[in-house]
Amino acid sequence: MSREGAPSGFTGPAFYNDCIGPLWFDPFAADLVRRLPSRPPGDVLEIACGTGFVTRRLREHVDSIVRIVATDLSAAMLDYARGKLGDGKGIDWREADALALPFKDHTFGAVVCGFGIMFVPDRQAMLREARRVLAIGGTLLFNVWDRIEENPHAAVNAAVVETMFPGDIEMRFRTPYDMHDLENLRRLLAGADFRETLIETKRIAIEGADPEAIATGQVRGTPRSALLEKRGVSLDMVIGRVADALTAAGGNPYSGYGQAIVVQAQAI
Repeated sequence: MSREGAPSGFTGPAFYNDCIGPLWFDPFAADLVRRLPSRPPGDVLEIACGTGFVTRRLREHVDSIVRIVATDLSAAMLDYARGKLGDGKGIDWREADALALPFKDHTFGAVVCGFGIMFVPDRQAMLREARRVLAIGGTLLFNVWDRIEENPHAAVNAAVVETMFPGDIEMRFRTPYDMHDLENLRRLLAGADFRETLIETKRIAIEGADPEAIATGQVRGTPRSALLEKRGVSLDMVIGRVADALTAAGGNPYSGYGQAIVVQAQAI
């Protein structure tokens, strides 16, 4: 994906939300949000809210007097999240580009992003925009996936699809797993006038999962589905192959883990 969230034509939020969201996106959202004070020094901006896993956790965790502004560039994702969580409850929903946030300088006390920064074409520029809308002393909190080898379900999926399309650069979907270098993360923070307060590796177990459901979410719940269909390939066939490979790797029910890197910083 060339920017945060999913492409504007992406139509699989329900598969993303239901098939893979509860297994790793929601547990990592809970871990991310718990690191934020319940009363941050101002409103909270969420970038790349997707189908709303972090948004829901934020609304549960943060004091009700604090406004949460949830943004995404994908109208499909934003509409799904709004439909799931509702319009009230102190959540403002905004379609917004992370590289050109439609907010005044120093508006927020915290900026949060769950697994979104990897998809933005200019990550340094995104962090500078986050810094611009943060008050001095405000908190930046985000997570990224660790290397693909530390996320077995992703490595299995990649191996199946890449074997089907050898040499096809579009089908080599490694972008979500290329921000694992800690020194690079530190350089990005420093380049956007942030002071690092925490960089931590977090592993969460996946147990008792249905391999076919995981495979369905990985194929139909991601923009890769459009690439496969463009090549005339049956999505059900790909799902079957991925499910079989997941079963071989982690059993049925499937057991494995997801691993991420959590970053917390302060605006200086």
